Amino acid sequence: MKILAMSILIALAATAGAQSVRAPISKKQQQQKRIVQPPPISKQEVDGVLPRAFQPGGNPLQMLNPAAPAKYGTAEQHVVYDPETGKWKGIKLFTINF
Repeated sequence: MKILAMSILIALAATAGAQSVRAPISKKQQQQKRIVQPPPISKQEVDGVLPRAFQPGGNPLQMLNPAAPAKYGTAEQHVVYDPETGKWKGIKLFTINF
């Protein structure tokens, strides 16, 4: 009798580990599970003549036009000044602002 009881317990223990019970998942839970937002990426501000010339919707020829509309900016935004003399020293081709 003890051998029969032990064999039944061993058989139950072996099959219990192999079985898995899954609850049905509704469509709403499936949709919520699939929507994973990517981590936020910090966007660094880039400035200068080259990024300004190649920005989407921009017109690089307007940077040379002295009578360009105000939406294209001014020359002072892209020129480096010498602090001692107050005259322009160079052109900012590419700058990264942090």
